Amino acid sequence: MTRNALILGIGNVLWADEGFGVRCVEHLADRWSFGPDVTVLDGGTQGLYLLPFLEEADVMVVFDAVDYGLAPGTMKVVEGDEVPRFMGAKKMSLHQTGFQDVIATAQLMGYCPDELMLVGCQPEELEDYGGGLRDVVAARIPEAVGIGLGWLETRGFAATEGRTESDTLADASIRHRAYETGRPSEDEACRTGDARFFPAAE
Repeated sequence: MTRNALILGIGNVLWADEGFGVRCVEHLADRWSFGPDVTVLDGGTQGLYLLPFLEEADVMVVFDAVDYGLAPGTMKVVEGDEVPRFMGAKKMSLHQTGFQDVIATAQLMGYCPDELMLVGCQPEELEDYGGGLRDVVAARIPEAVGIGLGWLETRGFAATEGRTESDTLADASIRHRAYETGRPSEDEACRTGDARFFPAAE
């Protein structure tokens, strides 16, 4: 019987290091491809909308920024029943509460993946709306992806060099490179709102 795997990145790229998980699946998709039995998904902050993807998966890898109270950039890998517990260790945002609910609901309905692994990274900065990943966190992406790929390979899901083309990934306009290179300078950025909608001065 064919088994299916889900590679899931969750988080919010608009809140600095909160985007770690999303950037991990982006990095993976830019360099590796799988057969039709593997779905690579930018889950963002979709919460319960992710349930259909879990229902179809037997094996799941989740990438996320998780506050363990450790030094920034520290990675922690947990498996099985430990995954929801560690994701709730210290809530950083609503998306983590939402994903705990996703797992709990999937378990209640009897279709949570049989095998789970979380590759988490300790953030450095979260209070920077519109900010990008900090260097210490961004530097861990290749290692995190390598851990996920190795775990999947031992379960029969081997990647080949290439590129994943899928409509389950982020739009090109908010991919990491486009997002960072399109950022206005500190002098140009408006920190009090959208300048296009300010009342005209009299």
